[in-house]
Amino acid sequence: MLKRDVAAEFLSAVHSQQPVLGLTHAFYSYPARFSPLFARAAIKAFTQLGDTVLDPFVGGGTTLVEARLLGRYSIGVDISELAIFLARVKTSILCNEDLSLIRDWANELGENGSLNLHGPAIRADEWIEQGYQRNINGKSTWPIRKTLELILSQVDLLPNERQRSFVRCALLKVGQWALDCRRTTPSASEFRKRFFQSLLEMSTAAAEFSARARDTDDRYALDRSFEPLCLNRSVVGLEYEPKIAEAAAPRLILTSPPYPGVHVLYHRWQVKGRRETPAPFWIANCLDGHGASFYTFGHREQPDLINYYDQMLRTFASLARIADQQTLLVQMVAFSDPAWQFSRYLGVMKQAGFSEVKPSTLANSPDGRLWRYVPNRKWYADQRGAIPSSKEVVLFHRLA
Repeated sequence: MLKRDVAAEFLSAVHSQQPVLGLTHAFYSYPARFSPLFARAAIKAFTQLGDTVLDPFVGGGTTLVEARLLGRYSIGVDISELAIFLARVKTSILCNEDLSLIRDWANELGENGSLNLHGPAIRADEWIEQGYQRNINGKSTWPIRKTLELILSQVDLLPNERQRSFVRCALLKVGQWALDCRRTTPSASEFRKRFFQSLLEMSTAAAEFSARARDTDDRYALDRSFEPLCLNRSVVGLEYEPKIAEAAAPRLILTSPPYPGVHVLYHRWQVKGRRETPAPFWIANCLDGHGASFYTFGHREQPDLINYYDQMLRTFASLARIADQQTLLVQMVAFSDPAWQFSRYLGVMKQAGFSEVKPSTLANSPDGRLWRYVPNRKWYADQRGAIPSSKEVVLFHRLA
């Protein structure tokens, strides 16, 4: 039973419509991410200092950032290399020297003429051959593509991987702003200005996160820091992962899995409408090579979503094997057609070894569950408004 004030804080976080801001959360807008307020409130409500929190679909790393600062050990798992890249950057501790060297590098880059579009091109030939620059070579987008190439060609001048990854993340942030789901493409000069501005803003945020993370370690860590463990792999078979076998069972599994039948483009940007580009992986120096269904348990238009529910069963069965009787599984889910998908979803959870619990202090619906409404949700589609996936449910499960 949650105390009244804890329950109130959790409910407020669930229903919050605040934009994702603060600390390193705004480094990149990962699709379908949940609010840091929700992650923070859930971790505070359902864990204690030194407990382990697991996010098996870690996405942009929101859970790990909040767990790190609350003195919880955390594990993030994701099948996408891009997601793990982002989670690691957002939870990396950068010292003053790191940030100073990044600023010096940026100043030199802006002053030495390296970003002159009239200069010779520095093509990313290996990435081009594999199609990672697809759909960003048009009349309006090539200046952005060339600017990205010119900046990336200078990244290796930074002395360590933390700094290089930070700059790549800034490029991801600005590249997403310039290319993803935009009707008009900004100019190269606007892109450069935004990039240098983002570097400064992200440096300030990284300094705040790093200071708070070090303070948390100094105050509460015993034999090791609260640095998260990030694993780029499928959740299926996670119980056999040596690093998982060595860790304590998670007290909280907090996540937002792929939504059944809902179109969410996790791994690519959409340029000028529906033209997809895998450019984020090139910028982050990660590999893609998979279609959208690889990241979503299966194609959303498959009859009865057979592949989705099969993959879901295998995934949550593995989570059941690494949980114990103290583990609480909290997930936020939406459905393209709740009429049949929701009951099927609950049935698969039961089949995987979990039993639903309904905290009475958190229910806001006659079914005893906690629902939230997200206005103007579009999920990379032209349709807006009260589509079925605008309504999300927060589900609570323990081992059966």
